[in-house]
Amino acid sequence: MERILVSACLMGRRVRFDGRAKTLDDTLFERWRSEGRLVPFCPEVEGGLPVPRPPAEIEGGAGGAAVLSGAARILTPDGTDVTRHFLAGAQTALALARSMGIRVAVLKEGSPSCGSLRIHDGTFRGRVTRGAGVTAALLEAYGIRVFAEDRLPEAATHLQTLEATSS
Repeated sequence: MERILVSACLMGRRVRFDGRAKTLDDTLFERWRSEGRLVPFCPEVEGGLPVPRPPAEIEGGAGGAAVLSGAARILTPDGTDVTRHFLAGAQTALALARSMGIRVAVLKEGSPSCGSLRIHDGTFRGRVTRGAGVTAALLEAYGIRVFAEDRLPEAATHLQTLEATSS
């Protein structure tokens, strides 16, 4: 059975910057939970950031790949550089996924860590841009497919393909 790395906030854990969760209420997600597939993880907390914490965005909306290469930083509204925490959390997520043979992740869209299609643009004005967060970019770079929480049917199809080829 394929395991799925999942943003802890989607499982109801209060780990988001504002101290809240973003609990996902979805039949498919609940089935995966009952099957024991889900491995919850919050890269920001694992990277050493507290709950609650100031929001953070990738400067210039550059994306996770730019952060991984050292071309962009992750900042809070007052300009505090929290890049090292995001990098540490991403590396820990990758290490966990690799140690468990995880090849699929369902991560919280819009996050500077977990966003897979959209992230905030770095202005702290609520605007989003195309791009991936640091953890999502790192996982994808190592062949772990990342899906946003609103793309569960695509994730399910990918899981079926993986399990069919592993049999």
